[in-house]
Amino acid sequence: MSVHLTFCGGVRTVTGSMHLLEANGQRVIIDCGLFQGHREDFYRVNAQFPFNPGKLDAAVLSHSHIDHCGNLPNLTRSGFTGKVFVTSPTRDICRLMLLDSARIQEEDVKFVNKVNARKGLPSRPPLYSVEDAQKSLRKIRAVDYHKKFKLATAINCTFYDAGHILGSAIPYLEIIKTESGQRIKIAYAVDLGRKHMPFLQDPEILNDVDYLLLESTYGGRTHEPLAQAKLKLAEAINRTMARGGKVIIPSFALERTQEVVYYLGELLKEKKIKPLPIFVDSPLACNITDVFLKHSASFDLEAIRYIRDSQESKKLNFDKRPMVIISSSGMCESGRILHHLRNNIGNPLNTILVVGYMAKNTLGKRIVEKQRRVRIFGESFELKAEVEVINAFSAHADKNELADYVLRTKGKLKKIFIVHGDMDQSEALAFNLRSKGFRAYIPRKFETVTLD
Repeated sequence: MSVHLTFCGGVRTVTGSMHLLEANGQRVIIDCGLFQGHREDFYRVNAQFPFNPGKLDAAVLSHSHIDHCGNLPNLTRSGFTGKVFVTSPTRDICRLMLLDSARIQEEDVKFVNKVNARKGLPSRPPLYSVEDAQKSLRKIRAVDYHKKFKLATAINCTFYDAGHILGSAIPYLEIIKTESGQRIKIAYAVDLGRKHMPFLQDPEILNDVDYLLLESTYGGRTHEPLAQAKLKLAEAINRTMARGGKVIIPSFALERTQEVVYYLGELLKEKKIKPLPIFVDSPLACNITDVFLKHSASFDLEAIRYIRDSQESKKLNFDKRPMVIISSSGMCESGRILHHLRNNIGNPLNTILVVGYMAKNTLGKRIVEKQRRVRIFGESFELKAEVEVINAFSAHADKNELADYVLRTKGKLKKIFIVHGDMDQSEALAFNLRSKGFRAYIPRKFETVTLD
């Protein structure tokens, strides 16, 4: 029996994670993420699968970030009939993330079709609908950490804590060759978290690993200490408050928003910032925070106002007080953050505070690059606001943490597949690991390798 692994997405880039495992005539996918980028690339990449979804036996999701779970509704619509295995928190968050993503697809296509109509072009359907998302959610099955379960007849899986976001897992897959009884063990550390993060466990070290799939988002970079990041957060807020401006924080609704809220609460308690209006303006982030309170120890929410209603959100545009506004999406490609940027990006009194990774070809990346003019809703705006970037809040392990994780992993480690990173970061991590004696390889998209 041959065992094959095909890298269908999330290689040499940071979005759209999806990998096909084939063994003994059975086929499962690990992650089913959305590729995020320019609208045309988004539709082209995500609309089609490089395999027949109807012939898959099962799927397993490492966590609920949209670049790891977001194309599941399209998979279901395309004929997938199997089960999707996740941890309990991932199940609860996926319910929110996928329905929200579906609503975005439906709204986005309305805009696209208006433009197409003016140009005499045909209309297009959404990538998937709310109904598709609901159907996909019915396929999800939650499994506890450390409990072995069957993905397929010859493929077992166990979830270990990845320490990346609430519910994130390292799926540990064990393939049993029927003719010889040989076992091939694969660990999927994509994405991998960091030690000592709030309301998260440290990433678990695995034993008896043959093949490791490892992310490389920060494969060539290091994070500054979290204490330094807190100080920079306080300084940015105090500096902006002193000149009477607003702090606009684009933030992923999942995990990063809750993390920033946690640190803002600490800064207020420590009196490192003065009391001021703080708003989380994202219905999705509000709902996800409720899930956090269900699955983890609660944190102080008293100082924060959570906004779900769109009319309340619009009122912030006319409120001239100094304040902090945390809004999604994290890469500034959709959601209410676009309205806040549109209304505040041209004012030098304000600060745009970037606390997360910005992929290439996104508005967030153009802001990080401090391009003189950027386009929002098709209009050109001059970037006059201060731009502050704090990478230390990242939930991704940096180059030293990734290398340390590999060194502590137990097993033969026949090969490490470097995925989920821009090419320069993947190459930096591969070079680092090779210098320590490991066989590190950067696969190409759609490449198939044989595992033995």
